Amino acid sequence: MQNEIYDEKNGLTYMLCGDYYLPELALTDIEPTYGKYGMLRKSYLQEHRKAKYQILLLQGKLVEHLNQIDAEARDREEQLVKQMMEKEGITEKLKRQDNMEWTRRMNTLCHDAEEMILAEMIYTKG
Repeated sequence: MQNEIYDEKNGLTYMLCGDYYLPELALTDIEPTYGKYGMLRKSYLQEHRKAKYQILLLQGKLVEHLNQIDAEARDREEQLVKQMMEKEGITEKLKRQDNMEWTRRMNTLCHDAEEMILAEMIYTKG
């Protein structure tokens, strides 16, 4: 009888403990540093992609995945906001001349960028 079995489907190794094979799980040293987008991704996986969530959790890759998604989403949001500001002509000059208009337009722009991030990176199957 084998003491160890590797399952290629889920990438886990199982060790024989008495009469049962139990997954060999190890805690990772990666600290959760994710912010808003990482938390949103985690909630989405827990509610809508339960199998993927469990696989990432069991493989010890969940925190790494959430940290990566959060960092990429924040970078993408920053890029989008800059691009949209240029396209819409939102400048520091406008900010000095009409602060309320600048604020209104920036709020709209940031909201639009966030919606794009959520659709592209957070609420996806991948």
